[in-house]
Order: sequence, then structure tokens, then C-alpha cells
Amino acid sequence: MGDIVDIVLGLILGAIIMYWVYSLFRKKKDKEITKEQSTVILNKIRSVCKLVSVEGDFAEIYHYENTKDSFMSLFRSKKKALIVIKAKAHIGYDLNKLDMKAENDKKKIVLSHFPEPEVLSIEPDLQFYDIKNGIFNSFSPTDLTNLNQEAKAHIKQKIPESGLMETAKKEALQAVLVVEKIVETIGWTLDYSALEISNREKQFLEG
Repeated sequence: MGDIVDIVLGLILGAIIMYWVYSLFRKKKDKEITKEQSTVILNKIRSVCKLVSVEGDFAEIYHYENTKDSFMSLFRSKKKALIVIKAKAHIGYDLNKLDMKAENDKKKIVLSHFPEPEVLSIEPDLQFYDIKNGIFNSFSPTDLTNLNQEAKAHIKQKIPESGLMETAKKEALQAVLVVEKIVETIGWTLDYSALEISNREKQFLEG
């Protein structure tokens, strides 16, 4: 009879040990999966990289003039042109600049800082009018490259007074919601309570 009791106790003890080992292994496995999930979602958000929120069209008239001295400054040769710049500017957010951390135990991504909007790209289209070449100073293929750079710089100077940055700031909440949707794809939640959100935006969220 004692042998049977010992066997039963041994089986029970063995089952308890097996269950403990299994639970420990499963808990460790769950932690590894959760940690891997957080790494994947953080990389996925950053892989979006640039998020365009506002697009603006510009049309500017640019007077280009270049004077070149020739023959030891004895002669001056001038080239000039009237250039119409049609450009498309994209304003948005660089998601690489987000401050985020993962709380693996809660399956939550905490967003503590959202960057300011910036100029992501400017695509100029130049149309030349009234082109006048100098005798020793004429337009070359290199000039087109330089003028494209000057056109971008010219449009960039116009952006602050265009109101595009202010519009992009108003779209910041929509950008946050895009990040939230990405986080939700793996069943996690996004905590952005640390961000400053206006009452109007809060009402939008609650609605």
C-alpha cells in the first residue's frame, strides 16, 4: 500500500514540476514574442519615415541675371532670363524624430514627443522666357542644375508666409492617428497622453 502511495505522490509531484516548467517556458516565450512585436511595430512606424500632411502649389516670377568678366576684366558679358517657377511643396513630419518607447508588459507604445512640421520636398518646374545670352557668357546645361537649386531656395523662403506650416500643425492630430492605426495592426495601443492636444482636438477624439 505504501508503494502505491509513493507512486501516486511521485506522479503528482512530477506533474506539478512539469506544469511549472511548462508555465515558465510559456511565460518566457510570451515575453520573447511580445518583445519581438514591440521591435517590429517601432520599426514599422519609422519605416513610414516621411509623412506628408500638406501640399502647396507655388507660381513665382524669377529674374535671373549673371555677369561675367572676360579678358582680364576688360569686357563684361551679361546673360539674363525671365523664369516662371511652378513648384509643388510637401510639408509634413519625419517619423524618425518621434520619441517612442514600448511597454511590453502592457502591450503599449508610449509617444512622448511629436516633431514639428518641416519641408519634406520641393519639386520645381522652370519655364524660361526672354532669354538673352552675352557674347562671352551664355546659358549652359550646368546653369539649369544651379537654377533648379536656386528655385528651390527661393520657394523655401516663401513657405513661412504661405501659412502651410500652420496648416500642417493643425493636421498633427491626423498624423498621430495614422501612427495609432499602425500600432493597432498588431493589437497594441498607442498612449499619446503626454502630447499637448487642444480642447478642440480632444472633442474630436471623444466624438
